[in-house]
Amino acid sequence: MKKIELLLAVPFTALAVLLASGCASTPPAPTPAAKAELAPTGTLRVAVFTGNPVLGAADKTSGEVSGTTAAMGRALAQAAGVPAKIIGYSAIAKMVDDAKTGAWDVAVVAFDPARRNVLEFAPPHIVVDLTYLVAPGSTIRSVPEADQPGVSIAAAKGAATTLFLQRTLKAAQVVQADNEPAAFGLIKDGKAQVYAQNRYMLLGLADGLPGSRVLEDRFSAAEMCLVLPKGRGAALAYVSEFVEQSKQSGTVQRAIDESKLRGVTVAPAAAKENLTPGGGY
Repeated sequence: MKKIELLLAVPFTALAVLLASGCASTPPAPTPAAKAELAPTGTLRVAVFTGNPVLGAADKTSGEVSGTTAAMGRALAQAAGVPAKIIGYSAIAKMVDDAKTGAWDVAVVAFDPARRNVLEFAPPHIVVDLTYLVAPGSTIRSVPEADQPGVSIAAAKGAATTLFLQRTLKAAQVVQADNEPAAFGLIKDGKAQVYAQNRYMLLGLADGLPGSRVLEDRFSAAEMCLVLPKGRGAALAYVSEFVEQSKQSGTVQRAIDESKLRGVTVAPAAAKENLTPGGGY
């Protein structure tokens, strides 16, 4: 098992002040400056990645987007006193790239330091193991066994799993696909021996691919964070306070339960002596 990377320290005085001020179950109304940054159009535009069921899903018939991100986004909008608009994305790379143009106001992604030049990270609210699904007939039995010469590991372009593996793999090769279904397709088509994603998602996929297995160990843990486009410091402080109170009040747990997620837990409270948002791997 690879060691989870430590938090990267950045100044975050505003969040420290807010969290030190109290732990009420409902966040106070945002300041005018925070509200203007949080919802500059007057509506909180919530981007939901629908390719990862831990974060969201789109109904195949109606197209309606649901899941933990939508639930958290609506709760945040209610706390801030603005309406919410849910925007679905089927590709994580496109969603992250759209932050540069201000196409949305808040989203949820797994923390990765490579994304910090584009996104502002609140503290994590959901944690899930990252591991491998191995193809039928494969002899790979553990995460270390997958990092060998000649092993191809399928992963979606721009996904946190891909970014992490590109930094840490020593011998195996990452084969990138445009999205999660395409990455899983590489396993089904025999073009990769391993598929990297979160445990919840892989367990569901393994049910439909006889002979495949989800490994017992993990290579890291994904910490899912509410994020904003870069440069919205006042809004970030408010969102970070909202996250901490939502973990305490049960809002996050209810979002997990309503989505019927296996192997997904509420992130621990952020330590007041280390308030850097987006701690993770």
